[in-house]
Amino acid sequence: MGQNEDLKANPPCHPRACAIQDCLTKNGYKEEKCQSVILALYECCDAFYQSKGDNATSASCPKPDLLRLKLSILREESRETVSQK
Repeated sequence: MGQNEDLKANPPCHPRACAIQDCLTKNGYKEEKCQSVILALYECCDAFYQSKGDNATSASCPKPDLLRLKLSILREESRETVSQK
């Protein structure tokens, strides 16, 4: 499912949240193995808030301020990982 379809889901981004649960289950709840799926949810939620505004809500998404903080941390960690290779 693409991001546009995930934004139209009820609640928005719910398929991405389910993908995280599936990934965690398959990987023994090791969050580090699911970073790409977590990032996909956050990017979906970011698109949701950009489209609907910061007052919109989705049970699948963190609050906008927390989302932006988590996105910036994940992106920074991703840059550090790439620069270490």
